[in-house]
Amino acid sequence: MKAFIVLQALVAASTAFPLDAILDARAGVRGLLNQYTQLTGSFFGIPASIGSLPSHVVNTNDQHTLSWTDDNRVFIQEGDIVYEQIRYPEHPQYQLRVRSPELCDPTVKQYSGYLDVLDGTHSLFFWFFEARESPKTAPLILWLNGGPGCSSSTGLLFELGPCSVADEGHNTTWNKHSWNKNANIIFLDQPVGVGYSYSSDGSTISTTPVAAVDVWAFLELFLARFSKYSKVPFHIAAESYGGTYAPNIASVIHKKNQEFSLAPSPGRPKINLSSVILANGLTEPYTQFGKVAEYACEGPYPVWDDPNGPECTSLRGKTPTCQRLINACYNYDSRFTCVPAALYCWSQLYGSFQQMGLNPYDVRRACDREKDGPLCYKQMEWIDVYLNTPEIKKELGVNPSIEFQSCNMNVNQAFMAQGDGMHNSAALLPDLLADGIRLLVYAGNADFMCNFIGNEAWMEALDSPFQREFLETKSANWVTSKYGKLAGKVRSAGGDGFTAGNYTFVEVFEAGHMVPYDQPEAALDLIEHWIANTPLTFQ
Repeated sequence: MKAFIVLQALVAASTAFPLDAILDARAGVRGLLNQYTQLTGSFFGIPASIGSLPSHVVNTNDQHTLSWTDDNRVFIQEGDIVYEQIRYPEHPQYQLRVRSPELCDPTVKQYSGYLDVLDGTHSLFFWFFEARESPKTAPLILWLNGGPGCSSSTGLLFELGPCSVADEGHNTTWNKHSWNKNANIIFLDQPVGVGYSYSSDGSTISTTPVAAVDVWAFLELFLARFSKYSKVPFHIAAESYGGTYAPNIASVIHKKNQEFSLAPSPGRPKINLSSVILANGLTEPYTQFGKVAEYACEGPYPVWDDPNGPECTSLRGKTPTCQRLINACYNYDSRFTCVPAALYCWSQLYGSFQQMGLNPYDVRRACDREKDGPLCYKQMEWIDVYLNTPEIKKELGVNPSIEFQSCNMNVNQAFMAQGDGMHNSAALLPDLLADGIRLLVYAGNADFMCNFIGNEAWMEALDSPFQREFLETKSANWVTSKYGKLAGKVRSAGGDGFTAGNYTFVEVFEAGHMVPYDQPEAALDLIEHWIANTPLTFQ
């Protein structure tokens, strides 16, 4: 849910950025961003001060480190925290620090810790859970929330992880619908500055392609140490702004795999990239923004009752300008084209929604900020409480000086300053699809922020090996296996009719932005069918 805080900050600019100001070269990107910074936080009650929160900075020079070897494994101690240290000759600029916590679900094997960049600039936090059933053969999933700047702990503790935050952040409860039922799962806080991840000098990363390289390096080191997981299929699953992250990460992995196949390196682990899973994502802005008015005025849960009323007429009137600006970003990639597109499109197409008193992530629900919290779900604040508990930090191997923030606005603004979210990440997918890497896009039909109509539309528009078949295929009912509940509609291309397909879209009924939270049983059914490559429509 917090995975799309960028939208909230940008929509706050709805009355401050008329088109003529955005297009006025004299204003400049820097001036627009200064105004943006001042305005962050007003949408949906986020405190205005959140925009000035510091990035996580840890002075590693103050840490006294001990090192020793035991059973051919290297261990280090920083303060009172002991880690196993993993270095890999293929990545001399990185190391991995690993612990084995017993939190959340003590019945399964866990690892947590950091990927460190050895120039001292930054460290990325991860938390891994082994599958509850058949972990040796279960696939490996990397889960990412979005933002940009938001922690994947939202997915872990609120959506699909082995436990759910409870008791105002003072406890957790076991999640019977966790995706680690039949999959090994990594939750990664990236880029630097997100969640428990930190830098030693306050530096940030500001573009998804750069961030993707660190994620690839993390996976290589993780699989070098835990080689048994390199033998199973690997899936990237990402929500919200993760719809931008995941195609970029998958593209890096795919290109590196191609390079290594030409020049094999003995002992180097292979990342067996099997599929990309995008959950209510922002992936292809031109098409998705083009469907905001249709969803708001003619979708299953209309925001405005009269599709021909002034609100809907205004939205439709602003859409062409938004798409022209995005098209300029696509064709002339620069922050001077992409930032104005982001500012205009988010503010002008989403700005009027902020007065509705509705939850933007689930338009079926009202949002009472005093009762539900600034982001419309009280559990979001509970996560901060839980992960700032000293005992939890120590068990996970987190420096006690780090203050966990679900979303870091410095990271958010760094990406915003490059117009990162206006890029066409869908353009990276055809090469993957052509080489047999499968794509699943699912979306809850009550989500306003990344609506299902726009997600299905960009899949129709994408020039992929499966475009014609997808356009000719009609949606079929999806009924869950265990309870026989009609859970949504599925549309798939590729495969032989007895698989989940190579190019699959799923509309999830009665679910918002965070499908595993709203429909946990259906979400688990979906992911189990997908990783087993069996059709959802097979009865």
